[in-house]
Amino acid sequence: MSQIDWIVLIGTLLCIISYGLYKSRTTRNLDGYFLSNRSLPWGLVLLSIMGTQASAITFLSAPGQAYTDGMRFVQYYFGLPLAMIVICIFFVPIFSRLKVYTAYEYLENRFDSKTRTLTSFLFLLQRGLSTGISVFAPSIILSSLFGWNIYYTNILMGGLLIIYTMSGGAKAVAYTQQLQLIIIFTGMFLAAYMVVNMLPDNVSFTDALEVSGKMGKLNVITTGFENGKFNWSDQYNLFSGLIGGFFLALSYFGTDQSQVGRYLTAKSLKQSRMGLLMNGFVKIPMQFGILLIGVLVFSFYQFNKAPIFFNDVQLKKLESSKYKDSLMIATAQYESITELKQKAVVDYSAASDINDRTAKAASMNTLEGLQKKSDSLRKSVKGWLASKEVGGDNNDTNYIFLRFVVDNLPVGLVGLLIAIIFVASWGSIAAAINSLASCTMIDFHRRFTKKKIQKKLNTSFQKSIPWPGESFALSLPCSPIMLAIV
Repeated sequence: MSQIDWIVLIGTLLCIISYGLYKSRTTRNLDGYFLSNRSLPWGLVLLSIMGTQASAITFLSAPGQAYTDGMRFVQYYFGLPLAMIVICIFFVPIFSRLKVYTAYEYLENRFDSKTRTLTSFLFLLQRGLSTGISVFAPSIILSSLFGWNIYYTNILMGGLLIIYTMSGGAKAVAYTQQLQLIIIFTGMFLAAYMVVNMLPDNVSFTDALEVSGKMGKLNVITTGFENGKFNWSDQYNLFSGLIGGFFLALSYFGTDQSQVGRYLTAKSLKQSRMGLLMNGFVKIPMQFGILLIGVLVFSFYQFNKAPIFFNDVQLKKLESSKYKDSLMIATAQYESITELKQKAVVDYSAASDINDRTAKAASMNTLEGLQKKSDSLRKSVKGWLASKEVGGDNNDTNYIFLRFVVDNLPVGLVGLLIAIIFVASWGSIAAAINSLASCTMIDFHRRFTKKKIQKKLNTSFQKSIPWPGESFALSLPCSPIMLAIV
């Protein structure tokens, strides 16, 4: 990256941290720290929910997914609005009426303390592991692409956000997620604009979409039926999205503290419901737009040279293996096919302008045949990488969009798009850390150390201090997150 890109990257991250510290002024009690005194409006609740759900992988993988498999991944979210309706009717009123801090407090009222403890422990275990993956996965991609040290990248990805997350609690998390989403949407919009702007002069936005659609990339709705039979191995179709997406969203937004904690911060039951319902309807067009960027990147590479494999680190492994000569031949063939594809796309666009159906059909047949050949060459490269002799990673989906950004976008915008990866990670990781701290404090520390702490305080001050006294809970010289870490 250039010096300007580094300035943009560092400046954006410092802006997030400073804004988080500014918003860290919160009431020093449990309600203020974990639930922001239940005072947030539905709009902020909505952005907090979206910021928690969307991670860096969302903005890295989705465009690559559309590039390779089309837009049918958006069906994965079709069950989300239905799940939001069910949660608003049955889940939210119970949490609101009981005034709980965590979702698992309800289980003690409904069953017993053992059920609550076990469930909370399982959440701490699985959310702790998944948060580690949320830190490590984008760090691997960035370190592979730029040659950064993986340990320092992990510290930047998961360490800096602790500054405002620990000091500000739920309020700082919610407000920084608001700023993070503004930066993310701005950067993604600029990236989409640049993709369209870099297309040839005689190719419009609609022409690019038409070409991508003819090549099967605009497959937004798929039923899963092929030749009159349902393909049970098809991951993304209308039925898997409605059924699987519904139950997945129901479990995530209804029982996962990282999400439950977001809408518990709302000022009223109505505000919680509004935030959840709007999330159900906003998430689909948001994901559609992210996938559409991947389709536009695919269109861009129909007119420009595309790498045969988007992860350079893995290609270097092939270059030093016994497949070196095969890779050279495949790369030369791939580049030759790319030139023919460029000509075929231009011919199709010209025929489309004059509405010559015969020429359009001929050009599209040529283009589809060339695309099959290029896909076959990419498949060969992936096969060589997966071989025992190489032992590489043959999945480059996560690298497609980032490689396009680094190779083609102007100076400054590259730094902004790299910053988006960090801030997208921070949104989900910060909410996860806050939820881990709340469960540790409320479901374990507050319950099992109650008598011990009271006895110690009585001995020290010769008076009884009620526990849990919210005015005392955060007057200790350490925050609940520090207690969770300890």
